[in-house]
Amino acid sequence: MQPADKTNYKGQKIDLGRFPRVHFCHRPTPIESMPRLSGHLGGPKLFVKRDDCTGLATGGNKTRKLEFLVGEALSQNADMLVTQGAVQSNHVRQTAAAACRYGLGCHALLERRVAGVGPIYEHTGNVFFDRLFGAALEFREGGLDMNAEAMAVTERLRAQGRRPYFIPGGGSNVVGALGYVVCAQEIVEQSADLDVEFDWIVMATGSTGTQAGLVAGLQALERPMPVMGISVRQPRDKQIRAVHDLTARTLEHIDGGTLPGSAVVVDDGYVGEGYGMPAASTLEAIDLAAKFEGLLLDPVYSGKGFAGLVGLARANFFKPTDNVLFLHTGGSAALFAYEEALFPQDARQAGADS
Repeated sequence: MQPADKTNYKGQKIDLGRFPRVHFCHRPTPIESMPRLSGHLGGPKLFVKRDDCTGLATGGNKTRKLEFLVGEALSQNADMLVTQGAVQSNHVRQTAAAACRYGLGCHALLERRVAGVGPIYEHTGNVFFDRLFGAALEFREGGLDMNAEAMAVTERLRAQGRRPYFIPGGGSNVVGALGYVVCAQEIVEQSADLDVEFDWIVMATGSTGTQAGLVAGLQALERPMPVMGISVRQPRDKQIRAVHDLTARTLEHIDGGTLPGSAVVVDDGYVGEGYGMPAASTLEAIDLAAKFEGLLLDPVYSGKGFAGLVGLARANFFKPTDNVLFLHTGGSAALFAYEEALFPQDARQAGADS
């Protein structure tokens, strides 16, 4: 897939004014160069879109989605938000914070998706923030249909007289994906302002809404920059199907045209042993981003996405002269739940001293 020629961009806008929306995202998030890491890897020229700086509860990609999701909830006179995620869910943290901003309740189901973690895992990191924001939490064992579980809780709360608004995991539906249609517009405008044509955008892809919204927005703007999704959980073919489905539905939702079959690209080579389990490449990526660029990544999403960026650069997937933009989806709050994985020698020493 080849990037569109810059002359194709004529300043067109996607009109999203017909969709309910609130505004709390710090926007536009900056695009910064990463010269030290680019030099370390010997090319390509690396940049980062700082969606870890969206402003809500330490920031992250879910903030953009929640502008539209909370907007729709308020338009329906909801009095609470109901959602689900893994124990260390960035989405649940930001949903709970957004609920506080608008005087809404928040009820969240947390799936014990990661095996072999200690009890501190369910109390620190994102879970600490969930509780600080007053979210009502229920834990579920791994392997369940968590959206179905959360929808059942939604109906239970409705029967009790509440007015709940259900948000799927990751905020990943056509409403939430609108947040990344907005981000696509931002990237196109920033590309023109910086006079930098991005040859690839690289990002972590999980519940699909971020990649789907971004691809849909770029397609609607007739600026189909290639977007490489680095899967954090699912095999490549399954992830491509899921992203393609939501992208096509999002394009239809915004009257943005049709979706070429080649528009969704996924690499599943950095998943490691599974969701929420940092591979050696994840840990190296976190270290490289911190040591070379002062960036904080998380072990679940952005760390695996960045590992893909580093791995593809080392494999000469990109040309040395390419401009590659990494979409930083945030998540650093989860680092506190992974201290033992990040500093195993400290953990072993603490055990020996006890």
